[in-house]
Amino acid sequence: MEALAVRLSGLDPYAEGAIRVVAFYDTLMRRRVDLPALARSSAGPAECVAGIQLAGAGRSIRVGPEGTEVSGPPVTVSATAPVTLDDEEIGTVWLERAGAPNPLDEVLLERLALAAAAAVERYGPARTTMADPALVELAISSEDDEAARARALRLLGFAAGLPVRVLAVRSRLPLDRLGSLVCPARPVKAAQLGDVGVILAAGVDPARFPQGVRAGIGAADSPGRSWQQARTALRFTGPREPVVRYADLGALALLAEIPQGAVRENADVAAIARLAGDREDLETLEAYCVTGSLRRAADLLHLHHSSVARRIEQLGRSLDIELTGPTGPTRARIALGAWRLLDS
Repeated sequence: MEALAVRLSGLDPYAEGAIRVVAFYDTLMRRRVDLPALARSSAGPAECVAGIQLAGAGRSIRVGPEGTEVSGPPVTVSATAPVTLDDEEIGTVWLERAGAPNPLDEVLLERLALAAAAAVERYGPARTTMADPALVELAISSEDDEAARARALRLLGFAAGLPVRVLAVRSRLPLDRLGSLVCPARPVKAAQLGDVGVILAAGVDPARFPQGVRAGIGAADSPGRSWQQARTALRFTGPREPVVRYADLGALALLAEIPQGAVRENADVAAIARLAGDREDLETLEAYCVTGSLRRAADLLHLHHSSVARRIEQLGRSLDIELTGPTGPTRARIALGAWRLLDS
């Protein structure tokens, strides 16, 4: 490599510099340096702060040109590059140069990103979101082998004693991207099991789910029990409630235990099934049941409250339920939930 750089130096100084950068990072990777050492080794030659941030890490690594770690968020990011492992973007590397970028900054960041991915793969569990489905299935198994479950969680990157939330999802968005969205700064793993996606996360922010995703979130401390709860919660999701936490279902979760034959024979559920052919009527009823108010339902539907009131009156006659009475909304919501379980 050094001989090639010498031969090229007379032709193209940039090519010589680029080859020297490549050789420098090849040496670092052969020496199996970790992420802090990579940042430190990059900041010196770059003569500016170099940074590394992994998607699942709680903090970034920033090192100044003198070799000491710099605290706080990046000040002036002059160039960045993604860290990719197994075709998944797992982090970012960057330089904080005050002036114009150096001609070799792009090459340096490209090699730093490659070296960072190699270090992540070498030390500890991989920081990629997608995981071995067999390990995930073992972690959420209903079996009582807690030793095997703990071993699977450890291999997936969850430390002993770390709370693990289990999610059951249906999404057109790739699971790795969805996992990074709902759990951006804590450990998260995902796998597809049959027609349902599984996400294991140390913490979940329900507000970060994008449109078009249906998700049920388990509540139990045990991943096995939490997975069962997440699947039940997923069955209760709908257009107005695309994300359902099992803990919020309360007594409604008992509907999932009723035999489907008995549910179908219930008069209220049968009436909802007949109503479901009219999307407008179904959306009106769902909005009213979710909000519990004609005016709030009207705001949700972007209609005048008098129009919603007329629709609710007509729906009440069709369902044979006094929807504006004291028990009407409760009956309708239970019937909607039970019908949705059949539809799921």
